[in-house]
Order: sequence, then C-alpha cells, then structure tokens
Amino acid sequence: MAAARDMEAVSPLDGRYAARLGGLKHLAGEGALAGYRVLVECRYLEKLCATPGIGARRLTAAEKALLAKLPRLSAADAQRIAAIEETGVPGIPATRHDVKAVEYFIKEKLRRTSLKDLSELVHFALTSEDVNNIAYALMLRDCLALELLPALRELLRSLDGLAVKHAATPLLARTHGQPAVPTTFGKEFRVFHARLARQVAQLGKGKLCAKLNGASGNYNAHLAAYPAVNWEKFAREFVEGFPGLEFNPFTTQIEPHDSYAELFDAQRRANTVLLAFCQDMWRYISAGLVAQKAVAGEVGSSTMPQKVNPIHFENAEGNLGLANALLGFFSAKLPVSRLQRDLSDSTVARNFGAAMGHSLAAYRSVLTGLARVSVDEAACRAELRAHPEIIAEGVQTILRRERAAGAYELLSKFTRGREVTAEGFAAFITGLDVKPAVRAELEKLSPLTYTGLAAKLAARK
Repeated sequence: MAAARDMEAVSPLDGRYAARLGGLKHLAGEGALAGYRVLVECRYLEKLCATPGIGARRLTAAEKALLAKLPRLSAADAQRIAAIEETGVPGIPATRHDVKAVEYFIKEKLRRTSLKDLSELVHFALTSEDVNNIAYALMLRDCLALELLPALRELLRSLDGLAVKHAATPLLARTHGQPAVPTTFGKEFRVFHARLARQVAQLGKGKLCAKLNGASGNYNAHLAAYPAVNWEKFAREFVEGFPGLEFNPFTTQIEPHDSYAELFDAQRRANTVLLAFCQDMWRYISAGLVAQKAVAGEVGSSTMPQKVNPIHFENAEGNLGLANALLGFFSAKLPVSRLQRDLSDSTVARNFGAAMGHSLAAYRSVLTGLARVSVDEAACRAELRAHPEIIAEGVQTILRRERAAGAYELLSKFTRGREVTAEGFAAFITGLDVKPAVRAELEKLSPLTYTGLAAKLAARK
C-alpha cells in the first residue's frame, strides 16, 4: 500500500513528489542542516583539542567516538535544537538564533559526559557563518554525490543504450521545423548523451570553497586568544579535512559563494540539456515516431479515454524549469553581499533543497518516461519515404562535384515549395545530362540511407 501523502504540504516536493526524492530529504531538510552544523562544531572542538598552544587537553578515544556520534541527530535531537531556538528549554532561554541553538544543544550534551570541562570551547572564536558556510557546502556536496549525480549517471546510461540500439534507425531531421536531411535516432540520442556527460563531469569534479576565519575574515578573536597559533594553517587543514571542500583564505564575514554559483550554473546547464531533450521527445511522441506504453490503471484524460499523454517528459520539463529558476537566482544573488555581511542570503540558502528536489524529481520523471517509450521504426521510415525531396542536398552536391553549372539552382527550382514524389525525383535524375556512372550514383541516393556518418557517431562511446 502506498504511503500516505501529506495533504497539508505547501510544496509538492513534500507531498505529491516526495516519493521521488529518495534520501534527499535526509540531506537537505532542516534536520539535516542542524546535523551538518553539529558535525562542523564537533570536528572543530576535536581539532582545537589536538592543536598545541591552545591548552586544551587531548581527547580519549571514547571522547572522539562520542563527538563522532553526536552529529547523527535523532528526530528528538532535531526538535530539541528547534525548541532551544524558538521557545527555550528548562535551563536554556530561547536563542532566536539557529546556530547559537546548535551551540547550546552541544554544550548541553557535553555537560553530561567527560567532555563537560571543554564545553566552553564549543563555537570558540567562531562567527555563525564559519559554521554555516561549511555546513551548507557539505549539504550540497552530499546531495550531489549521493542523489543527483547517481540519477544523472543513470540517465547517461539510458541515453547511451538508446544511442547504440538505434544507431542506424533512420529519422527525418527537421531544421526550423521543416524537413531537412536524414539523421538517425541513435545519433540524436548520442548528441544529448554527449551534452549531458560534459555537464555531469563538471559537476562531479567541482569543489566548494569554505572558510573558518571569524567575524570579518581576519582571525581577530582567534589571534587575540592564542597569538602563537598559526590560525590560517589551522583553518586550511580544517576545511580541507572535509573531502570535496577547498579552503578560501580571502573572505569577509562570509565566504563569497562564487564556487556555489559555479556549481549551480553547471547544474543549470545539465538541467537545460535535459529540458531540451524532454521537448524533443514530446515532439517525437506527438509525431508518432516514438510510441508510449499504456500502463494499466492510469488515466490519460478525464474526458478522452484513448489518450496516453507524455506526462513524464512534461512533468520533468516543469520541474527542470522550476529548478533552473531557483539555481539561476542562487547564482546571481549569493555572490553579492553588502560590505562585509548582510543577511539576505540566509533565507535564500534555506531553499537549496528545493532546487535539488525539483531537479531530482525531474531526473526520475525522465527515467520513468524513457522506460515507457519505444522508437517506432516503421513510422520513421514511412515519414522519410514521404519526403523524397530531402535527398536534393546530396544530388546537388554530387552535381557540383562534377562541375555542373547551376546545380543548386536547378535543384531548388525542382523541389522548393513543391510536392515532390519518389517517381518524380527518379524522372528528374533520369533527365540529367551526366555520365552514366554519376547517374547510377544519384539513383542510389535514398531518404532511408542518406544518413552520412550518423550511425558511426551514434555508436561511438
């Protein structure tokens, strides 16, 4: 039995599309963000204790294990942090500040353990953005690595399989929407595969920048407390101790998010490739060149019982558009901050999960759509036979090779704006004043085989 849908969800990501998001909600939700913040604070405390010159005692193996376990928040832990922020709890007044609530939560936990003597080193000399920028970077890293990139790579495998399967399946290409020259379905699938693969590769190798340098990026409090410590080395080691993160030594209170914009732009480009693919698939389905499987129990229309709509490609197109609107806004907004800091980025960053969610929902829709379609090769061949004029390019090019005067103009006069039949084209070729070998060459041209290197390109990995 299907899980109950949340009928009070404001976003369809939490309602209608929730089942498509897999583990994303555990990586990009409010509880996940709190967990990443706790992780940063616990790792920071551990590094403080391991740094000579700070005067903190060394941690035992059991204490390190405790700090490693603490970020794995239970639902009750996440609610506890929210309560500390919003209303306060016995012994802790309301903070009205999310990162401070995390600090107090950790201190509360540590005071019940052997680490109670170190509780005041939690969040020592940090500004909230030191914690937040690393937490969000880790969130984005994991959303990509664990959910989005696997889905994109599954799409690449599907497109590659279709490219190989239909490498030689002829297809009437249309430029400006008009019959052009033949291609193959496999070649068109390969184009989208290659485009998407380029963007996925960039997404997979990108690193997110992060900082740990205090309220204006100068280690003021750090240096005041412990002037003998090499704080820049400390910060670099700390940030780059998280795989996928790169230390940025030059920031204000906030890391400027240029690397975030690079990531969002790369994801937006990948989404745009898929959006274009969905629109092309929609057109192929509409033209009857791609057939859809009717699924028992599904309704295609509330009034037209015969319909099998391309809903998965349409749904993906809508979700990709929504995701790209958010990603584009992120890229334009986040690198801009007034002077050393303003807070207008805070609510924006809280919507990272929405952009990731709409993207992932779209990827899953495309995969579902591809699993339910098949190329109608007979329909493709029939459409090509209906447009014999498309070999005019080949005919005039061979004639030009033979230095026939006015070859292009001759073919244009014969074909442009006129209905041409296969018999008429054959008669036209018969009437040409050319060598018999050239005539035989022209007579071999066919809309079904005039596909150039399309099949070889389609089969190329």
